[in-house]
Amino acid sequence: MLFMVMHKINAEIDAGGPPRTELVEQMGRLVGDAIKANKLHDGDGLKGRKERARVKLRGAGHTVQKGPYQGEHELVASYAKLTVKSMDEGIVWATRYGEALGAAEVEVGQLTEAWDIGVAPKPAGEVPLRVLVLAKATPATEAGAQQPAAVNAVLEDMKRAGVFLGAESLKPSSKAVRLQAAGGKHSWTDGPFTESKELISGYVIINLDSLEEAKAWTARYADILGDSEVDVREV
Repeated sequence: MLFMVMHKINAEIDAGGPPRTELVEQMGRLVGDAIKANKLHDGDGLKGRKERARVKLRGAGHTVQKGPYQGEHELVASYAKLTVKSMDEGIVWATRYGEALGAAEVEVGQLTEAWDIGVAPKPAGEVPLRVLVLAKATPATEAGAQQPAAVNAVLEDMKRAGVFLGAESLKPSSKAVRLQAAGGKHSWTDGPFTESKELISGYVIINLDSLEEAKAWTARYADILGDSEVDVREV
């Protein structure tokens, strides 16, 4: 079973500086162990609020709000990962993706690179921008509706344009759990979740045998992050 483990933004991440060395090292070991066990499917971190854009889709039109901004409706239904030349290009693709999904809102966030966390130098010259497009949940996706066929056409266009890096859709939040970690203590809440106000700050998609195993792995993940809110969603 594939689970998407998503942690929410905090002040440290939002500040935009390199994360604590201890966090990088411990998370590297945890993710490295998942890679060695052939359990890791995908994963990335996102930059802070300044490096994001929110696209709201209303009928035949849309509006774009560039960050920084506060979280509003942040319950995720699906995502697409892209490599683009600019945020504006990412917004264009995100708008097409959202329209095909019938989503009311999508978010485009810049992904963290190795040089952002101080583990590798930035390559010389022009470097492509990797972004994550997060489509927000709707009553249809929360009811378990299948993605419209139009989405496949957009994903194929992304592949032909050379911007596509990956995409996944999530099961309704009724199958999810949420971990609140504070002061070394863990509190779990079962879905469904009517809303999530905190912006996604990073994620790991991991292949595990059960939800209980995913919860145990997520607890280790949260202990490395410190005080945090983490959602565990079935892919």
